Amino acid sequence: MRRQILAVGLSPAWQQIVQLDRLTLGEVNRARQVSWCASGKVINVGMALHRLGAPARLLSTVAGWSGREIQNEITALQLPARWIETSGLTRVCTTILDGHQQQTTELVENAAELQTADVDRFVDCYREQVQNCSVVVCLGSLPRGVRSSLFHELLSAKPVDAVLDIRGAELSAALASRPLVVKPNRAELAQTLGRKLTTTDELIIGMRELVARGAQWVVITDGPNPTLIANADHAWRVHPVNVNVINPIGCGDCVAAGIASGIADGLSILESVRFGLGAAAQNATSLLPARISREAAQAFAEQCLIEEL
Repeated sequence: MRRQILAVGLSPAWQQIVQLDRLTLGEVNRARQVSWCASGKVINVGMALHRLGAPARLLSTVAGWSGREIQNEITALQLPARWIETSGLTRVCTTILDGHQQQTTELVENAAELQTADVDRFVDCYREQVQNCSVVVCLGSLPRGVRSSLFHELLSAKPVDAVLDIRGAELSAALASRPLVVKPNRAELAQTLGRKLTTTDELIIGMRELVARGAQWVVITDGPNPTLIANADHAWRVHPVNVNVINPIGCGDCVAAGIASGIADGLSILESVRFGLGAAAQNATSLLPARISREAAQAFAEQCLIEEL
């Protein structure tokens, strides 16, 4: 029986993707095409896991018309999900794709503040949902009103193989839970440690600090640049495959999903990371985030080279 995966986060988004021939600041910009989809880290990871064929379920919050749009899409995709309905409105974020300059601009709305009662209901639902899961992916920033220790509290409910794609105070608090994999990007690692990390040696030293504080493995992504992996004893560099990028949004989320899927399937951490990078490569070639396939992800993963440092 395959291991069940639970994707957990409190900052979903209803995503607008605007394609422009050219973005000109201070001028009227007419879109060539506009697309809408459910997104945000927790949605992207749940979606990617589902598309990769992993037995996954989703736990998040929704509010207002934008929350209903997210629910409708997830239901149509037959992705099992539990929703904590809150007041207000689920945030709306906008991605602007500049065709001329091949640049992506992201306009990010912060998630609305949550009330203590909403957070308590979320915790209760997690404790119920995690009973049938052995791999958990914790994702995204915490809205105002949510204590930074929340992910640590969730992971204390039941022993699981945890993959954390979080940063800052919530990551620092969750390290006490001995997560299997911690996956911030380069900027998020620097933010968490409170200092600049310029060289590869500085990055590895920072990664080892997270290991000393509780992480078993640390994976640092850096956009199209090589990904670093470290545990207490060794470090590796993984070279991603070059692709024709259409929309890079969600690539880091697909790495997290690929890692969780690999862990659930019994792959090593190195092979799980390589599978995640294959999923990210395919994601970059698509307009909508996390709408990927296992076959294509695997084909891209086989082209990613692992180098021990």
